[in-house]
Amino acid sequence: MKPSIAPSVEGGPFVLVLNSGSSSLRFAVFDESPARVLSGKFDRIGLPKSVFLTQSERTEVPVANHGAALEHLLNRLAGMKFRAVGHRVVHGGATYQHPQLVDRALLKELRRLSAFDPEHLPAAIALMERLVEQSPGIPQIACFDTAFHSAMPRVAKLLPIPRRYEAQGVQRYGFHGLSYGYLLSQPGMNGRVILAHLGNGASMAAVRDGRPVDTSMAFTPAAGLVMSTRSGDIDPGLIAFLARSDQMTAAQFTHMVNHESGLLGISETSSDMRDLLARESTDTRAAEAIALFCYQAKKWIGAYAAALSGLDTLVFTGGIGENLPVIRARICDGLSFLGIDLDEQQNTGNAGIISHGRVAVRVIRTDEEMVIARSVCNFLEEKHE
Repeated sequence: MKPSIAPSVEGGPFVLVLNSGSSSLRFAVFDESPARVLSGKFDRIGLPKSVFLTQSERTEVPVANHGAALEHLLNRLAGMKFRAVGHRVVHGGATYQHPQLVDRALLKELRRLSAFDPEHLPAAIALMERLVEQSPGIPQIACFDTAFHSAMPRVAKLLPIPRRYEAQGVQRYGFHGLSYGYLLSQPGMNGRVILAHLGNGASMAAVRDGRPVDTSMAFTPAAGLVMSTRSGDIDPGLIAFLARSDQMTAAQFTHMVNHESGLLGISETSSDMRDLLARESTDTRAAEAIALFCYQAKKWIGAYAAALSGLDTLVFTGGIGENLPVIRARICDGLSFLGIDLDEQQNTGNAGIISHGRVAVRVIRTDEEMVIARSVCNFLEEKHE
C-alpha cells in the first residue's frame, strides 16, 4: 500500500470534494473555512497507464473504474476524518437547481437522467454508491453544473424541434455552471459579461447583472464550441447521411462526436492545443484545427454581445483560456468594433486584466472544487440551524 498523503494539519473533520470526468477524477480536501488543504487527480481511468497526480507525486496506478480510483484515494487519505463529501454532478436536468443531499431518491433520479448524459453521470453515480457502501454515516452533497443556467430566459432554453419532446426534458441546459459561479463571485463582474471556459470541454455563457442570459452547450455538453474531442454544433443531417454512407449507428455517432471530433478530428494527431501550436507551422491539419477553434469562439463572442446589447467584460478561463495567450489573442483579433483591444504585454504575461480598450478582458483561474466546498459547508450549516 502506498503511504498516506494526508497532510500533517490539525483540525477537521474535513470536506472531500470529488469532480469526476469520463476518464478522470479530480479531488480536493478542504478545512472548515473552507480552505484547500490538498488536491490532485486520477487520469486515464480505465485505460492503460492510468496515473495518480498531486503537486509532489506522479504515480502509475492500475484503476479499472472510478470506484477503484476512489478506493485508492481513500487509502491514501487514511487518518483524515471527513464531515461530508461534495460531488460535481454535470447534469441535474430541470429538477435540481440547488445542492442536494445524496439519498435513494436522488440516486434514482440521476440514474434516469443518465440517458441525458451517459458520458458523465454514470461515473458520478458510481462514486456516490461506493461511498454509501463504505461510509454510510458521511453525508454526501451533489452540486449541479446545470443549476447555474436554470434561470435563463425561456427563449434561450427552447430547442427548435417538435414541442412534444420538451415534455421529455429536451431543452438547452448548459454546463460548466460551477466554474461560471466561481467567476461571477469575483469582484468587478457587473453589467454585460461573456464568460469563456476554454479547456478540453469548452463553452461560453452570456450574463447580465449576474443572471444567465444564454450559453453555448445545450441538451448535452457536446454542443456549442469546437472542443478537444467534441464536435460542438454540427449539421443534424449528418446523422442520416453517415447512417446511409457508413452504416453508422446512433451509438457510433455519439462516440464520434464526443471522442473523435473537435481538435483531434480536424488535426488527426492530437486533442491538446499545446501540441497543435507546436506543429502548426509544419502541419496544415494542426493549423486548420487551431483556426477553426478560434474562429468559432470569435463568432460566439459576437453572438453573445448581440444578445447582451453590448459588452462590458470578457473573461477567459479553463486550461486553454487561462494559459495560452496566443489563442486569446487570435480569438480577440478583429473584435475592436466591440471595444475589445488586448494589451500584448499583459496578455503574454497572463495578467489578470489583459486589455486597454473599453471592454475589460480578464483572465481568471477557475476553481470548481472551491465552489463545491463552499456549497457543502453552507448546506451543512443550513441543516444544522
